[in-house]
Formats: sequence, structure tokens, C-alpha cells
Amino acid sequence: MSNDFVTKYGDARLPRYTSYPTAPKFSDTIGSTEYVDWIKGIGAGATSLYLHIPFCRSMCWYCGCHTTITERDQPILDYLDVLHREIELVSQATSSPLDVKEIHFGGGTPTIIKPHEFAALMQRLRGRFAVRPDSNVSVEIDPRTLTADMASALGESGVTRASLGVQSFDPVVQKAINRIQSEETTDLTVRLLRDSGIARINFDLIYGLPHQTVDSCVETVRASLVMRPDRFAVFGYAHIPTFKKHQRLIDENALPGAEARNEQAEAIAEALIAAGYRRIGLDHFALPDDELARASDTGKLRRNFQGYTTDDCENLLGFGASAIGRLHDGYVQNEVPPGLYAKRVASGSLATAKGYRLTAEDRLRAHVIERLMCDFAVDVPAISVFHGFQPDFLLQGNARLFAMVEDGVITEKDGVISMDEANRFMIRAVASAFDAYLADTQRTFSKAA
Repeated sequence: MSNDFVTKYGDARLPRYTSYPTAPKFSDTIGSTEYVDWIKGIGAGATSLYLHIPFCRSMCWYCGCHTTITERDQPILDYLDVLHREIELVSQATSSPLDVKEIHFGGGTPTIIKPHEFAALMQRLRGRFAVRPDSNVSVEIDPRTLTADMASALGESGVTRASLGVQSFDPVVQKAINRIQSEETTDLTVRLLRDSGIARINFDLIYGLPHQTVDSCVETVRASLVMRPDRFAVFGYAHIPTFKKHQRLIDENALPGAEARNEQAEAIAEALIAAGYRRIGLDHFALPDDELARASDTGKLRRNFQGYTTDDCENLLGFGASAIGRLHDGYVQNEVPPGLYAKRVASGSLATAKGYRLTAEDRLRAHVIERLMCDFAVDVPAISVFHGFQPDFLLQGNARLFAMVEDGVITEKDGVISMDEANRFMIRAVASAFDAYLADTQRTFSKAA
């Protein structure tokens, strides 16, 4: 990517566009009543479930997730009771058992719960919904806390994919982010999972961390390749201490600038591609036989709150504190504080705190943005007509878009937008040209590069 582009666009604070409209547009005008109505409207299509376990044993200072630190098990047990109750309430709102194709456990640290507790959750889901025998079940894992018993329970419960937080193996970086995790610990976790029948493994890496260098990024990749995960998700660290106060513990003076971040990202990409991984979307890499790579080849790659995915379900139901759901009618989000979430569910109500009702124009813009984020190209007139709009509806007067055409960031011909491989890290800037709400959003997002 051109250094001129990094200078001009790289420091822009932009959404990651895992949804459109983005979460800052959600409002409390949408609550549990609307959510119940939307659930009742779910038809015969497949549904995806997300369960949020918002607990960790220690805080990683880079973390941007909603999580609570606890050394005791009782708060977790109390939370699980509420989660079971929420599953019951949602199942009671459905007209018939939902056809569940995808299940994802996120956090926090989902594997902080005990093996029998995880098995009980899966049993509850299968008892209340029509979970397919071949459903994809994925779980996020902190290798520092996974036990052999838990790995066995995951396999026996039908987990098919595990995502391991790695971030960096550089001890200097690990100390600066309060996450000490050795290569040996990670390798043991991989072996435990594979021995338990969970063959599909993802690694999460982060660039742009304090004291991180190109050399340390490449060395982390080298160490990771020995374990041969099927996928890598490579994220840029989002330093937003006004939003996540624990990030104030990170030394801002040790953070790399936009150009250094881009160099780190490209070095990681080059090392992974050289090792045989395919570059998928903005920040994922997969072996050629992985389903993510196949989806990218066939134009079926999708993007949701978990990032790039093969999940093509129209409906995603979120369970747990802060969980976000997406239905045909719009988005919903549960109460964020676990205590308030528990109080709402205990009262017999769904814990919906806010949401957003989609308009026809929102669906059009969401479709264009998703294809840009997945394919780095989009036929704007064709998608506009598909949604019932004039071919040039999103193009007329779009000064932000055509400024990027003039700068050479993208090309445009008859409304078809495409981006050169070298400029792919500017895709969020391109997507933002179709965001009707960006100027109204007060929240601080992460840097574009």
C-alpha cells in the first residue's frame, strides 16, 4: 500500500463494518416486545446462535470485549442459570423449533466454565431448538486455561472448530499487554483439541501492539506455523482508552504509527502466503482446502459480528449479556452489565436493551458494504436494482467515493467499484463512502490501517 495512502487515510477512525448500520446507531426504541415479534416472524430458514460468556480470570490490557474479571466460580454459575433461562424464553417465543445450523461461543473466555456445564448448555440448546446433526459449533479459547477434561467435553459436545487467542509470542509485547502465553502452552492446547476430535483450529494474531516490530510479528507467525492452524485472523489493535479504560495501562508511546502498523500487517501477510495460506477478505488467512477459502472463491464469503465467515443464516440470535442479534427486521442487543441482564431475564422478559429496525435503504447499503468488505469489488447498480432502487442511487453526489477514485485508491467503471490488491487495507475507507450515518456517529472507532 502506498505510503501516501497510509498518510492520508490510515489514521481515519472507521467502523470494522461487521454490521450495517453499526452498533452506535442502535437505540432504546427497540426493546423486548419488538424482539419477540421479530422472533415469531422467523421462517423456515436456518438460524445461527451466539452465546456470550463474559468472564475471564485476568484482564488482557488490549481487550475490547465486554468481560468481567473473577477469581470465584459463583458469579459464573449464577450467570449460567440466567443463560439457561434466556434460552427457554427465546424458545417459547418461536412459532416452531428453530432450524439451527451454526453455534458460536464467545467471550470473555467461554471455556472458563466447567466441562459438565458446557455439556449442559449444548444439551439445552439441542432440547429447545432443532440443532442440525452436522451443525458448525465453534468456541473461543484462552490456551492458558484450557484443561484436558474441557477439551474432551468440547469434542464430545459436538464442537467442530476452536479459535485460539495467540496475539503475539514476543515476551516483551506479552508483558506490555498483560498476557503471558508460551508457545509450549499453545501447542499443548492444539494437541489436546485435535486429540479430542476438533480438527479445525483458528489462531488470532494482533499487530500494532506496544513494542511490536516487524521482526517480532514474523517470528510469531513462524512459531504458529509449526502448529499448522487451518485459519488465521490478523487484527490491528484498536486503542480506544476512552471506551475501554483498562487500555490506559498500555503505554501509548510504545504503540506503532500507521506506517509501522501497515508494515507489520503486510509482513504477517507475506509470511502466511509464503507458507501456503490464502488471503481472505481484509484480515483472514486460510489453507486452500478450508471452507473459508472455498467461500471466497465462489463469492459466498460473509461478514458478521464474528468477522469473516461461511455462516449464511439470515437470522443470528444472541444470548448473554451484551450479545447482539441480527434478524430480518433488524438488530437487537442485550443489556451489557451482567447484573442488569440477569435482572431482566429473572423478571421473565428478554434482556433486549436497544436495537435498530432496518429500512430498505439500510439493506441496500449493508449489501454493498458487505460485498466490498468480502470481495474488494462491488457492482453498485446491480445491487441497487436488486433492492428496488435506481442504479445510480448510491453514486450520485458521492463525493467521498469519487475522491478515492481520483486518488487512485479504487477504480470505477459503470458503477462497478474495484480495488487493487495493494490497497486492500483501505477497504474500510471505501466502505465508509456508502455509510449514510458515519457523520452522525460520535463514537471513536479504530484506525483504518
